[in-house]
Amino acid sequence: MTRPGGVWQNWGRCAQIRPARVERPRTPEGVQRAVQAAIAQNLPIKAVGAGHSFTGIAVAPGVLLELDDLQGLVSVDATRSRVTLLAGTRLHRIPRLLAAHGLAMENLGDIDRQSIAGAISTGTHGTGAGFRGLAGQVVAATLITAEGEFLRVRESEHAEMLPAVALGLGALGILVDVTLQCVPAFLMHAIDEPLPLEDVLASLDEWVTASDHFEFYWFPHTDVALTKRQTRLPESARRHPLPRIGRWVDETLLSNGVYRVTCAAGGLIPAITPPISRLAVKLTGDRDYTDHSHTVLTQRRTVRFREMEYALPAENIVPAFRAVQQLITQRGWKIEFPIEVRFAAADDRWLSTAYDRASAYLAVHRYWRTDPTEYFSAIEKICLEYGGRPHWGKLHTLDAEQLREKYPRFDDFVALRDRWDPERRFANSYLDRVLGA
Repeated sequence: MTRPGGVWQNWGRCAQIRPARVERPRTPEGVQRAVQAAIAQNLPIKAVGAGHSFTGIAVAPGVLLELDDLQGLVSVDATRSRVTLLAGTRLHRIPRLLAAHGLAMENLGDIDRQSIAGAISTGTHGTGAGFRGLAGQVVAATLITAEGEFLRVRESEHAEMLPAVALGLGALGILVDVTLQCVPAFLMHAIDEPLPLEDVLASLDEWVTASDHFEFYWFPHTDVALTKRQTRLPESARRHPLPRIGRWVDETLLSNGVYRVTCAAGGLIPAITPPISRLAVKLTGDRDYTDHSHTVLTQRRTVRFREMEYALPAENIVPAFRAVQQLITQRGWKIEFPIEVRFAAADDRWLSTAYDRASAYLAVHRYWRTDPTEYFSAIEKICLEYGGRPHWGKLHTLDAEQLREKYPRFDDFVALRDRWDPERRFANSYLDRVLGA
């Protein structure tokens, strides 16, 4: 978001910039005009969605395009269950747009505040060993190139570019619309249950394969895994949603309100963090309900934090997790945020963290007023030892040379960037670091 005085900052308050100019186009043609004007003035230009990336991927030192007004449904192909959305459309608005057509997104991440273009461009994913990240749902896209022209990527035009454009880091152009492969609307039966951590780790493969979607959270200083198991049901199934007051207590009062206070207090008095964490696992994570897919898959988070997340080969998640446990104990750290473990199917997006391998994700967080450097750096080292790839929208320290070793199609992507943006109209310091200047 852009604050008074012209300073843009991201949600995590860890990246900010005062751009030379801010524009708010309302149409794809408006985006085109903005790009053409930036070219004429020799200014770099970047689009910003919801600012939910923790890296500097959206930092725009030249022209910043805020796409808040570029939202909505463009078209629906009912025969093939495909929808085209304007690039700035927020994820939390998409379910209602699709519901009128009996459709839903195949999978979602656990936060739905991002724009669709920002989510796919940074590799946002949900959980479920049989389901790909959001970029894997993209079947076509339109972007404005560094020459100020429309480029349509679809089955009949530039189809070979789709695996790059669908997860393009904002480096190939400004997305103005994306076409998603949807599925018939569905419900989900969810069981949130605290279980002994050792039991979950000992049979993790079985837990992952037994449900359509499985994940767990672990509060350091406890011996409990807060598991979330979800099974997909037809839309005709009977709903058993959470009572409104119960959901408010769990998600607004406890998970956000009380937790915000305890995070702040833990920063001042670290010794109170372990007992608070033990209390947290007793008060949360014990629910059984059935509801619309987007209601089950996403949750509301208002406690501001910073995050690092690595994708590991799925078979490496247990030893990596145990190494993190041991590290926290050895260092005597008092960690206030839970560690999150999720899963995803392999896909073919060139820069996807799940490219060509089934993946497990290990995510760590710190309260936004706490310096995460020491904690994140040490855990990053563990993730790298176990074959990790960093989430593009979350904090990490890797550069182009290190990333080239992790992505078989890295040089193909860079070559495509050289072709479509040779003068680096869409570059910034983050892309210079991760792709090369």
